[in-house]
Amino acid sequence: MAYHSSDLDLIFLALADPTRRAVLDRLTRGPAGASDLAEEFDMTLQNFLAHLKKLSEAGLIVSEKNGRVRTLALIPEALAPVRTWLDEQRDLWTARLDQFDNYVIRLHKERTRGTGPKD
Repeated sequence: MAYHSSDLDLIFLALADPTRRAVLDRLTRGPAGASDLAEEFDMTLQNFLAHLKKLSEAGLIVSEKNGRVRTLALIPEALAPVRTWLDEQRDLWTARLDQFDNYVIRLHKERTRGTGPKD
């Protein structure tokens, strides 16, 4: 299990911002021009482009320039490391909770039979 991955860190950093999540959400419906996307947000173009840069650095979007138009598209498979990490965390915590559950059941049985520690 990888506890530290710079790629995973970049993805979580990109996902940490609501503007960037909104951009990703919009791109799930298909590619869009950068200026079209920017119109949906109340910020300067410079600030918006900084958000796009973070998404691009994380490998979540791809940008293609045709003349003066920059089109952005989502890279869905880029979220695979997040899915893998979350699956690992779920499995880890499921196992830990199962162990705890078994311990509590065993402790309860011991106490009801009078063989376990008493408080």
